[in-house]
Amino acid sequence: MIDTILSNVDYVLLAAVTSAVLWIVFLILMLRSRARLRNCFLFLLALVATVFMAGFVTYEQYPGILVGELVVIGFALLVVPFFLIANGIQVIKKEGRSLEHALALLLGVVILIGEVLVVLTVLMLASGVEVSNVWLLLCMAGGLSIFYGSLMFLSFVLYVAVIQIVPHTRDFDYVVILGCALKKDGTPGTLLQNRIDKAIKVYRKDKTPPYLIPSGGRGPDEACSEADSMYFYLLKKGIPAEMIIEEDQSKNTFENLQNAKAIVDSRKGRKKFAFVTSNYHVYRAWYYCRKQGINCIGIGAPVAFYYWPSAMIREFAAIILEKRHMKLFLLGWLAFLAPFAYLVIRALV
Repeated sequence: MIDTILSNVDYVLLAAVTSAVLWIVFLILMLRSRARLRNCFLFLLALVATVFMAGFVTYEQYPGILVGELVVIGFALLVVPFFLIANGIQVIKKEGRSLEHALALLLGVVILIGEVLVVLTVLMLASGVEVSNVWLLLCMAGGLSIFYGSLMFLSFVLYVAVIQIVPHTRDFDYVVILGCALKKDGTPGTLLQNRIDKAIKVYRKDKTPPYLIPSGGRGPDEACSEADSMYFYLLKKGIPAEMIIEEDQSKNTFENLQNAKAIVDSRKGRKKFAFVTSNYHVYRAWYYCRKQGINCIGIGAPVAFYYWPSAMIREFAAIILEKRHMKLFLLGWLAFLAPFAYLVIRALV
């Protein structure tokens, strides 16, 4: 019955409408709140729908475009694990050996194993060779589970990259600089310097310069508070002391934003503010803002490209491991596996 209905449908129109609807829903939801995990998945769906729509539209005259798209996607899937492995090795060489620095390497190995399992499943089904049903189902479940996780991570990475370029207003009254680790001598490390420099650019571009709020307490292995370190860095860069308000009590991003908002709320006048953090960290900081009912703009500071993949893995894990997100992630996993499991079981019966 479905085939009969679809046979009368213009596939190009169907692809165009699907793509348009996905983009409209995505834009509406993103404008309502940029820090929602559903936005990541909707963006990936809209992007994929648009790519295939382009292939369908040109298929009659230029069938090679659709074929080319499929080849590029397939090639990209094969290359990703090797890129991550190479990147992980580079991070370890530059930053030293640790589990944190090995995240890209480990993820690359896991994705490669998943791709091998998917290929084995397809070959076993296509060859007709007698294989244990349990082994076949395990290969399929393992390969597709890794593929599902990779897709979710990809959607997160793409969305985080996109929200960096979405236009935003620039007339701020306060700009919060989120802290991170200092050097042993108490001066800002490279990541923190990039954040401060970005905040200074925002300050100097504003016709009515905002107050800068360096935010961060003193860690157990730090010579001073992160706020103090940023304060003196800002002074050296020419920012007047009266335009700097320190927040030196917070221990993490959630408290950075909470305490900074309390400072802003305690002052008179207009209270429009933004926060500056490393570009990979913008989404999570925005998410914490939403949890606290804080209405603000997130601005990302650049980081070295080699560092970005590992940092994104940490950010994704931190978001997914939250109880609510983990439930949705597992439900999506079951929904993703269900049709494939049904087809395999039917083929085996």
